[in-house]
Amino acid sequence: MDDSELFRFIKDFGFPVVLSWFLLVRMESKLASLTEVIGELSCNIAALRGEAPKGR
Repeated sequence: MDDSELFRFIKDFGFPVVLSWFLLVRMESKLASLTEVIGELSCNIAALRGEAPKGR
C-alpha cells in the first residue's frame, strides 16, 4: 500500500477507522497466539492441581 492509497483511505473513512483497522490487522495473529497460550496455561495449572481441564 503506497502513501496515496493510505491518504485516500483516511480521507474516505476517517482517521479513527483506518487506525483501528491497521491495529486490528497487525495484532490479530498475536491475539490468536496469546489465546492459545492462555488455554495451555489453564490446562497446565489444572494438571498441577490434579483437576480435570475444562473445555479441552
